[in-house]
Amino acid sequence: MRKKIINRAAWLFLFMAVSMAQSLYFSPEALAQTIDSNFNPNYIISDLEILDSNSMDQDDIQEFLLLKGSFLAGYKVNSCTSDDLLNAAACSGPAMTAAQIIYDRAIANSINPKFLLVLLQKEQGLIEDSSPSQSQLDWATGYGCPDNSSPNPRWKGLWKQINSASLQFRDYLDNPQLYTYKAGVTYTFTNPYGTVSNEPMSVTPANQATAALYNYTPHVFNGNYNFYKLWLKYFVRNYPDGSLLQVSGESVVWLIKSGNKRPFTSRGALTSRYDINKVIMVAKSDIDKYPAGDPIKFSQYSLVRSPKGTVYLLVDDTRRGFASREALRKTGINPEEIIDVTFNDLAPFREIAPITATSTYATGALLQDPKTGGVFYVIDNTKAPIWDRIFLTTKFKTKTIQRAAKGELDKYQTAAPVKFDDGELLKSSSSPGVYLISNGLRRAFTSGEVFEKMGYKWNNVITASQKVLDLYPDGELISQVNN
Repeated sequence: MRKKIINRAAWLFLFMAVSMAQSLYFSPEALAQTIDSNFNPNYIISDLEILDSNSMDQDDIQEFLLLKGSFLAGYKVNSCTSDDLLNAAACSGPAMTAAQIIYDRAIANSINPKFLLVLLQKEQGLIEDSSPSQSQLDWATGYGCPDNSSPNPRWKGLWKQINSASLQFRDYLDNPQLYTYKAGVTYTFTNPYGTVSNEPMSVTPANQATAALYNYTPHVFNGNYNFYKLWLKYFVRNYPDGSLLQVSGESVVWLIKSGNKRPFTSRGALTSRYDINKVIMVAKSDIDKYPAGDPIKFSQYSLVRSPKGTVYLLVDDTRRGFASREALRKTGINPEEIIDVTFNDLAPFREIAPITATSTYATGALLQDPKTGGVFYVIDNTKAPIWDRIFLTTKFKTKTIQRAAKGELDKYQTAAPVKFDDGELLKSSSSPGVYLISNGLRRAFTSGEVFEKMGYKWNNVITASQKVLDLYPDGELISQVNN
């Protein structure tokens, strides 16, 4: 009797476990909740990225494997000769490290070694596994391993796997007409999550590289979404707020702000705020990871009129309404420059105190104290001291210093010293360290290599006094190009 009770309990537990597993496994709604909303199944990676065979050298690859604690960092196997490739024979060429094989095959077959590293993790987890099975190593890239049949022994072994996969993707791009999935054609996946009982999903590969990924792994989520997440994790750069980014070959410049990407819709909107020499050229995937923010449509200090007739002065992300025509006249701005806008246009701008007829220097001015020679940035009723002349040739290079009337500066309330804006690169004359200003913090680069690989330029570094640098609290180090 006791035995039957135990068996019933075991059966009930098993039934509940299987039911729960089925519920979690087969529910697209549950799975969809874990999907990155930035994932675009139509565009996973660019053609340029998959073909960038020079993105890493052999030492870079070895360092990457060591950083990830990969078994491959210390793994060696024989390379293959042409005779070895004709049958299922084991490779008989000279021994090579995994890093040597990845680099050698990437160069020989014109495929990005970063792509191969992601493929090794996606297929067999070899990048982050410190103790893989022999089977994982033998079928490292999943080449010759169809979903519903046994692997082909001809392609067994690390060297053959990496070589064959790189050649296969090269052929996908060179001869796309020979394969099932093609760029610009819409396909319906009846099991987009790689399970059963899912709602169908339509996918139209936007480029050859994305089509190639579907040819290699014909699943949206249990395959290509994994590739996307790994590419993001390993090789997509994180840029701090204040960075100006542009995808190579595209015209749009983006501002990274509050973790979003904000496009400039006109050259004037960009150049009235920033130096275009500080734009960093990046890969498309570096931009794609950021959610889209509000576009930046108007030039700095634009005058705009709402549908209600209120005229505003736009400064950065704020709008200041004019309390009267006299207030507008006193700014010296030409009323003919007023642009009619919609409420939606105004929505991204935070409304602050209006400009009145008694407001002084509504767009800001540089005033020099006739007694001390010190220069202040004056706006409305405040004066901010300028602690370093470097501000006059950088932040305020378009403004002329005006000599203040006797006693004029005494009328204004003293504000905090002038600081540089987010996105500026700073160093002091007494130290070689370079900092990026982001969210009011100074973030140090840990090496010149990191600085250069992220696309920053040495001629954009501003040398300021240590007193100015000390205005910023220390932020998180910028220590790695990738996540």
